[in-house]
Amino acid sequence: MDTEKMIHLFKLAEKAAEKSYSPYSHFPVGAALLMEDGTIFTGTNIENRSFGLTNCAERSATFAAASAGYRRFVAIAISTPKSDYPVGPCGACRQVLSEFAEPNTPVWFGCNEATIEKTTLGQLYPFDSLHELAENLPQ
Repeated sequence: MDTEKMIHLFKLAEKAAEKSYSPYSHFPVGAALLMEDGTIFTGTNIENRSFGLTNCAERSATFAAASAGYRRFVAIAISTPKSDYPVGPCGACRQVLSEFAEPNTPVWFGCNEATIEKTTLGQLYPFDSLHELAENLPQ
């Protein structure tokens, strides 16, 4: 994935964070998810006073893409504009992303462009056996 595309994706994640509904944590998060055909889905965190019902930005974007029929994601950028340091996706988001993306999928996250961490889904989620399991299921 070239740097220019990933910076564009990160800027879209920053824009998505502006739409966050985070009245409890005051911690907006935005995500931008790139599909194989170039389509981009964005999402933001949506909180609920019953915190367990809160949905993360990464999952919001993933569910929007999957609901539109997309099943192959090729990159994601995540913006946490009010954090003091780059904050990567939580474990639940890593699990959901691994359902639709390969381990080599680029994952960029940061508070702003100067703090972006560049990694892959496989580096964030190194012991994902689900892809191996899926390959061995009867068709």
